[in-house]
Amino acid sequence: MRFLYLFFLFVWMQNLQSQNQFTVDGISYKTALENAKTEGKPVFVMLYADWCPHCNLMKKEVFSDAKVMDFLNKNYICVWKNIEKEEGTALKNKFKTTSLPAFLFLDSNETLLYALKGEMKKPDFLAEANYALNPKFQLPYLEKEFLADPANSTKFFAYLNTLKKGKDRTELSIPTHIYLQTQSDDQLVSETNWRVIANGVTDINSREFQYVLKHQKEFAAVASQNRVDRKVENIVTELLRPLVDNMATVNYYKQREVAKSIRLQKTDSLVFKFDLTMAERTEKWDFYKKVTLNDTEKLVWNDASFLKDIGQTYFKHINDTESLKKSILWVKHSLELSDSYDGNLLAARLYNKIRDKKSALKYAKDAAAIGKEMGWNTKDADTLLAELNAK
Repeated sequence: MRFLYLFFLFVWMQNLQSQNQFTVDGISYKTALENAKTEGKPVFVMLYADWCPHCNLMKKEVFSDAKVMDFLNKNYICVWKNIEKEEGTALKNKFKTTSLPAFLFLDSNETLLYALKGEMKKPDFLAEANYALNPKFQLPYLEKEFLADPANSTKFFAYLNTLKKGKDRTELSIPTHIYLQTQSDDQLVSETNWRVIANGVTDINSREFQYVLKHQKEFAAVASQNRVDRKVENIVTELLRPLVDNMATVNYYKQREVAKSIRLQKTDSLVFKFDLTMAERTEKWDFYKKVTLNDTEKLVWNDASFLKDIGQTYFKHINDTESLKKSILWVKHSLELSDSYDGNLLAARLYNKIRDKKSALKYAKDAAAIGKEMGWNTKDADTLLAELNAK
């Protein structure tokens, strides 16, 4: 009897598990469009990748739910495509998808009606999928309304806010530019137009951003100085980070000069950090040395952690004595800001690299003392001390 009970319990749990798994019929995109025309339904496309954790969470927590799938199958012809397989790759390229998971809502003529991206909770996804059925919430209607009256900020934001649910910031620049062309320079300084600039302007050379740079106090009065600073930092980051991530060195060195031309300490500091990241990734240690020797004390002098990071890079990759002495100065200043085991050990290693045994011993002993006081493992400091005492 006990065996039968366990057997039926096992079968029930397997059935329950299978009901909660993400399963699809796997029709082709072409078939989906044909079915959409025949049945008079829009098409729903999910683009995903097996390695994408957000995609997998959506499959597990949203698309394994029978109510969600019933809603989708009732109202849409559904297509599920892996972007690393032929049809999925083609759809990713066709609709310029850069974020996963991506959800596309199309009519049978492949017009994009609505788009979403990223991980969502079940109620939020269902609400959005329901909005996508309403013609007055769809992108073609909102775009038409906006273009008929491009100076109307209400219509602009209705279009922009729907567009950005599924598109990256760079794709928001076209409608933003169209709207801002209707605004004079004086009109730009308003709470509404600040929201437009903050959300949609991505071109560092644009009239609007350059106007912000020249009138920061006026924009701070309608927004805040913190929000203006954040916009300036974000636009520099959006300019340089993709180039660093892709190690596009030629274009990076051109664009960094554009960012440097802003001539604000906050942007100079950002460029400095991107410079170091690019130098590390491309192993351009002469460039790394040039940048740090020029700007470390000016831009990161009060950042103990960053000073130690630079010192660590010098220890590993820089060999000329004069430059190493400069890095020791930075590491010693980091200790003035925040005395630490790793900072003292690094100073000891740098002194040892320039063959200053006396100073190396002092900082190695200080590192060991701090480590022992804190109850930490001091193996590295002890090993260096033994090596120095053996010389």
